[in-house]
Amino acid sequence: MRKLNTSVAVLVAVAASTLALRSQSPAQPVFHPSISQYEDAKLSQPRYQVRVEENVRVPMRDGVTLSTDIFRPDAPGKFPALLIRTPYNRATATSVPQARWFAERGYAVVQQDVRGRWDSDGQFYPFKNEPNDGYDTDEWIGRQPWCSGKIGTMGGSYVGFTQWAQALRGSQYLTAIAPAITTPEIYANWFWIDGALHYGFAFPWGGISIDGHTAQYNAGNDWTNMFRHLPVVTSTEAAYHRTQHYKDWVAHPTRDSYWDGISFDNDYEKIGIPIQSVDGWYDIFLRGALNDDQQMRKRGKTPEARASKHIMIGPWAHSTGGRVALTGNGADPTPVDFGDNATVDMQKVYLRWYDYWLKGIDNGVATEPPIKIFVMGDNYWRYEKEWPLARTRYTNYYISSQGKANSELGEGTLSPKSPADAPPDSFGYDPANPVPSMGGNVCCSMVPSGPWDQRPVERRDDVLIYTTEPVREALEITGPISMTLYAATSAKDTDWTAKLVDIYPNGYALNIQSGIVRARYREGAGNQANFVQPGKPYEYNIDMWATSYVFEPGHRIRLEISSSDFPRFDRNLNTGEDPETSTRMEIAHQTIYHNAQYPSHVVLPVIPRGSGPQTAAQ
Repeated sequence: MRKLNTSVAVLVAVAASTLALRSQSPAQPVFHPSISQYEDAKLSQPRYQVRVEENVRVPMRDGVTLSTDIFRPDAPGKFPALLIRTPYNRATATSVPQARWFAERGYAVVQQDVRGRWDSDGQFYPFKNEPNDGYDTDEWIGRQPWCSGKIGTMGGSYVGFTQWAQALRGSQYLTAIAPAITTPEIYANWFWIDGALHYGFAFPWGGISIDGHTAQYNAGNDWTNMFRHLPVVTSTEAAYHRTQHYKDWVAHPTRDSYWDGISFDNDYEKIGIPIQSVDGWYDIFLRGALNDDQQMRKRGKTPEARASKHIMIGPWAHSTGGRVALTGNGADPTPVDFGDNATVDMQKVYLRWYDYWLKGIDNGVATEPPIKIFVMGDNYWRYEKEWPLARTRYTNYYISSQGKANSELGEGTLSPKSPADAPPDSFGYDPANPVPSMGGNVCCSMVPSGPWDQRPVERRDDVLIYTTEPVREALEITGPISMTLYAATSAKDTDWTAKLVDIYPNGYALNIQSGIVRARYREGAGNQANFVQPGKPYEYNIDMWATSYVFEPGHRIRLEISSSDFPRFDRNLNTGEDPETSTRMEIAHQTIYHNAQYPSHVVLPVIPRGSGPQTAAQ
């Protein structure tokens, strides 16, 4: 992996190069030719001049009109439509050229400001109006004389959510969708992660950016003090905002009725059309996107919806198509380059999808395996038939030490060998001095995202470090990662974090995945709080999300255990009071057990090398 500078990308970034994957040896099957090979013969070609209609007022059922621009072929006939509904301005320097690109190839592209944003009328409240407004727009488009009666959708993040939302209503004209870096499960993915507030996203994006401003990109903001403001529920006021929807999200840490009609985690059976999802291993919504994929295959409304659910996951943060897993502020001193194969022309990916579903072009979409993943480390794409992979060997790696695993200078070990009796490790968690977030699945603020050197946090005594011996052969892990942790605390409530790291021979510490659990919600996020008894060991299960990653020979596998990852997640103040409305802090004295009675371990999804479906040469 080489180093390469990069910059922040919050919305979907459309790269300029064509997807190219390394060739496959004859011993391993090649499923489909490359997208570049489809260009001339199979993809729609630019044949049309483009006609543009600006600020067309599309009426909703309650009389509100939404501002809409239409880019369509300047030619007689009916054309399939592509709808993009956005809160970020329908007419930007990137969206207009993209609309023209698709219109030249025989699509009517409809770009619309959602209710209450930019030139559209009405009151904006995130998520609330998107199902009905999307359906009403679909019905309006489908009745236009220039529309063939088939509609697709595009876009990422909130623009991806609008696609899921309108699909729930099931317009007769909506034929297929292609949401990127998003999920309709708002509660458990956008704002609350296993009991902890998704603070590094909810505050800057939900409290500031989506309130009509872009202050999160202003380097002059005092982000250190803004993030540290207490109570958390009034953080927006420290940024000179009074954002009601942010306060509403913070006030509902459990899955109560507030989330009904906003979070669509129980509505997959209402969707009956094909879906092409796109996400990244370092994206903030990765966990949701993988769950959406599984749920649609099981619960989709129609056989076509269940059989035609596709997902593509690259080595990206909250963006798609770029060469590098992106960082939060462009100042990463050690960014990671995943090679030429990481670069994807997403416009051609979507064009191929819609050429099939909206135009009926036989281009291989129908017979393509449903899952396409980028294997980081090997740096190629691979098709799979299911998720998790059926050939996975789930392997326990146990933590151990003689009671001094604190920091990178400690003696903590990580091994598949079952633990013997050993004294526990301990550290003090002070919410006034939390462990800083260093990359990972973060988005939309000055907090870094993607791969990042973890050595600065590994110098801290409140971070326990457990490391394997160097691996002798390449070790691939592809699938969900989880941690079973046996721990006690002096507090009524606290947090536990776990992070998987690749240690290079030169010492560089690359974060792979991480997770958190809030003690009071250890029995399941969304349930009512159940406080712990101070000093009593409990079993905690930490979801560390998923990855596809290869540890190269000579590298070591490392696990970091601590109690904070701030400001990605809000700080647990250790008092048992509401972390979002209180200001009082206490230091928690933490104890981590690793012996025969309490075998704390991480479960890695090991993939046997050379087994099963392999490289997709594209």
